[in-house]
Amino acid sequence: MSLTLAHLSDAHIGPLPRPHRHELIGKRFTGYLNWTRARSHVHDMDLLAALVADMQAQDPDHIAMTGDILNIGLKAEYPLARSWLETLGSPHDVSFVPGNHDAYVKGTMPDLTTTFAPWTKNDAGETGYPYLRLRDNVAIIGLSSGVPTPPFVASGRLGRQQCQAAARLLAEAGRAGHVRVILIHHPPHRDGASFGRALADAEDFEGMVRRVGAELILHGHNHRLMTHYIEGPDRPVPVVGVASASAIRGTPSHRAGYHVFKIDGTTKEPHIKGYGRGLIRGGKKEIGDLGPIPL
Repeated sequence: MSLTLAHLSDAHIGPLPRPHRHELIGKRFTGYLNWTRARSHVHDMDLLAALVADMQAQDPDHIAMTGDILNIGLKAEYPLARSWLETLGSPHDVSFVPGNHDAYVKGTMPDLTTTFAPWTKNDAGETGYPYLRLRDNVAIIGLSSGVPTPPFVASGRLGRQQCQAAARLLAEAGRAGHVRVILIHHPPHRDGASFGRALADAEDFEGMVRRVGAELILHGHNHRLMTHYIEGPDRPVPVVGVASASAIRGTPSHRAGYHVFKIDGTTKEPHIKGYGRGLIRGGKKEIGDLGPIPL
């Protein structure tokens, strides 16, 4: 039985709540200036709503949201993020992994954990990363690369413990014959993002995939369509990045979009096809077909 999986990322929902003065210290101060001067004009909430409605019209069986719902990690942003995530579907039908903007500063990490817990539970009801959620014959494995970083840094990190646990989940799912889909915010390969924005332990992630394999890897972060391959034990593993779900400005590859994947088969014989939909060229917040995704 095939699974239709929709993937979106980097919603950056607004408007930004009014911050308390004590919240605008350190990284949040520069982030707030960046939002008010630039980013608030890039991310359009009417466009985001139209994109989500179009995505739901595709009738996906499951939705993957790979992070950056928030902007600067204000305490008041988390309830808004949760409410928006609820519009995508029930926690059973939506999987979430955090990005660097969700984990913006260390002080709000507890809010991050509690806010998104329902969308990060494994099938046994346990929270934490990595998680595995089995939907039909598809094993969805969520990793957290979102960690607090200094000002002007947007890098991510998995850590040795999470990589080792993910390798075990991937190996177990592979032995069971499941098609394995990894969700992560940062591009998980070397040179996947510019200096200060990359996954710090991308080399370790690539090594894990070379050893135990996967069938599809989905990420966000760079706000554009990206395709890459990591060599696996049996075949190259496609790595697909998606544009921001709310970006109304930028080059064609950077404008708002989402992806839909039709997934069937087994670990040894996976069958995966994908296509994109999003803001069409010249359209006034009009969502349309962006064509097939090369896999």
